[in-house]
Amino acid sequence: MPVRHDHWIDGKAVVPAGGGYLPTLEPATREPGDEIAAGSGADVEHAVTAAAAAQPDWARRSGADRGEILLRVADAMDAHAPELTELEGAATGKVPRQLKTEIEMSAAYFRYYAGVLRAHHGRVIDQGGASHTYTRLEPYGIIAVITPWNLPLNQACRALAPALAAGNAVVAKPSELTSASTVCLARLASEAGLPDGVLNVVTGTGPEVGTPLATDPRVGRITFTGSVPTGRYLARIAADRLVPVTLELGGKSPLLVFADADLERAAAAAVASAATNAGQVCSATTRLLVEASVHDAFVERVVAGVERLIPGVDFGPIITEAQYTKVLDFFAATRASGLEPVTGGGPYLDGPGARGFYLRPTVYAGVTPDLPVAREEIFGPVLVTMPFDDESEALTLANDSEYGLVGSVWSGDVARGLRLAERIDAGQVAVNGGPMTIETPFGGYKASGYGREKGLEALAEYARVKTVSLSLY
Repeated sequence: MPVRHDHWIDGKAVVPAGGGYLPTLEPATREPGDEIAAGSGADVEHAVTAAAAAQPDWARRSGADRGEILLRVADAMDAHAPELTELEGAATGKVPRQLKTEIEMSAAYFRYYAGVLRAHHGRVIDQGGASHTYTRLEPYGIIAVITPWNLPLNQACRALAPALAAGNAVVAKPSELTSASTVCLARLASEAGLPDGVLNVVTGTGPEVGTPLATDPRVGRITFTGSVPTGRYLARIAADRLVPVTLELGGKSPLLVFADADLERAAAAAVASAATNAGQVCSATTRLLVEASVHDAFVERVVAGVERLIPGVDFGPIITEAQYTKVLDFFAATRASGLEPVTGGGPYLDGPGARGFYLRPTVYAGVTPDLPVAREEIFGPVLVTMPFDDESEALTLANDSEYGLVGSVWSGDVARGLRLAERIDAGQVAVNGGPMTIETPFGGYKASGYGREKGLEALAEYARVKTVSLSLY
């Protein structure tokens, strides 16, 4: 029996002003899921008003005090991990291993920013003995956080934790397709001692909730993760209102493999890009640029790896029916153009994978860089390979994209790896599998957006610098 999830506003569950609820679909089974409150401008007004009332007192607390509450939020998330797992799993179909990782990381965001908050402060500027000049880091006030459907809880916490740590109040608008875990998080935060009104969640569609939230004159900053068209739309709103915005908009990221690389590890990394969240990750390195002398051998390794993947065990379904149809249409258009995949390229026709929105992991080999499959973000378990002859060509191919989110270089020559990492147009580049964690800032170049999440840089995104200068004579 589907459960109804209401908004969370001012520390309590609130039924939608219009009385309506939106249906969802469980992607692993195609069966009806829970129902989500259909928000409206009236609900946004209620939430922003609550945030405006609560934020000044929250900001006046010491960083240590706010940090202690954020630690309690993390503890509550750990204690209720089974509940969060059930909600997130039903909405997204993610496999248990991935759910465990994402929920643990979601709580870890609160612990990380609770810790670094004690070192979040301004500085004294030496202007001589006749004055005392210093800077303060002050919150924006109310932050609008608009999150996508592919990593609902994780990407909510990635923004919420630093925004709250810096003394802001938040109104979050999760995707209407995967809202339940974010509503649950807000309830757990209230129960853990976060003051009422500091974190509010209004669910619903972009036009009905996202637009009135972004345009509300009391909102001081907008954070958005999602598609390029929606990012541009919100950037125009922010520009008209003269408020800052953080945009994380996706990518078509390159993975460069040289002949002297550890091909087994590089191939495993490529397979992981297809398997992790079924390729529905903005930072997935799906363009495999491979030195020509080992291209075919590398493709064989990757194909063997993706063909061993089991739906429902190693990877989940496409999370939304619309995205499932979009990728199928992409397969059909690619086939019509005369390009056939080496493996995959369609849905599962029988077995467990046929029950849900599962797609066969797909590899297109030896494609040219002008083709749509090599340029467009497909957002599914789809890899493309392109050969190159030398370092210069590899760099040209890597940067031949409107996106610039992530890059990866695999080479036995570490100096070459670092040399390329510094020349690839991307916000973060891993060399030989270097880790990207909560501590490492994350964000894009070019059409991948701007602003940074994670790391100390995210905390800086949510605070304004004020200079105060006192004449002593």
